[in-house]
Amino acid sequence: MAAAALLFAASCNSNSGDQAETGAAQEAAAQTGKEYNADIAGSSIGWRATHKGGMAPRFGTLSLASGTISAENGKLTGGSFIVDMNTLKVDSASVTEAGKKASDLEAHLKNPDFFEVAKYGTAKFEITGVKPFDAATDKSMLEGATDIISGNLTLKDSTVNVTFPAKVSITDSNVSVEAKFVVDRTSWGLNLGAEGDPANWMISKDIELTLNVKAVQK
Repeated sequence: MAAAALLFAASCNSNSGDQAETGAAQEAAAQTGKEYNADIAGSSIGWRATHKGGMAPRFGTLSLASGTISAENGKLTGGSFIVDMNTLKVDSASVTEAGKKASDLEAHLKNPDFFEVAKYGTAKFEITGVKPFDAATDKSMLEGATDIISGNLTLKDSTVNVTFPAKVSITDSNVSVEAKFVVDRTSWGLNLGAEGDPANWMISKDIELTLNVKAVQK
């Protein structure tokens, strides 16, 4: 269990993404303008986390199952994406301890202690709002950030609104969205190892997500 739990810990000092703001679920934004289909093969979702204190980093990937995004007058208006939780992978390069295997960690992350993939095979992200990134007032570790995106992220049976900086590029034929941000897993009820007195936690609450989403005109 300890090895599997390492997925969900990220030391504040080791994070290289922006701390996302979270809140109650909001109404989805209307997808107006031109609609683009997610390029599943060309898109990627990465995760990274460590044991409390920044030790033993674990990292891996997830894949989109489907998605659409809309833009009008060079600006995002909305979007909705489905993540296939069955594609959750642990990079074997991040599992270096003797006797530990990436496949064992993957299996544990998919069981009811964490994502319960047999019951909740997909996760969903639905854009609720987009505003321009203002370098004078907004801060980001992401070079070239252009927008602040808010959206409802549903994991298992819990939906939380997440807000983070992103770098968005829009042309007539395609859209790309890049972001790197940190979320608190307990916001979705993923509490294993992060209950009771924080001084006793063996697992930090943060997980860093790296998004590189591509979409092409329908």
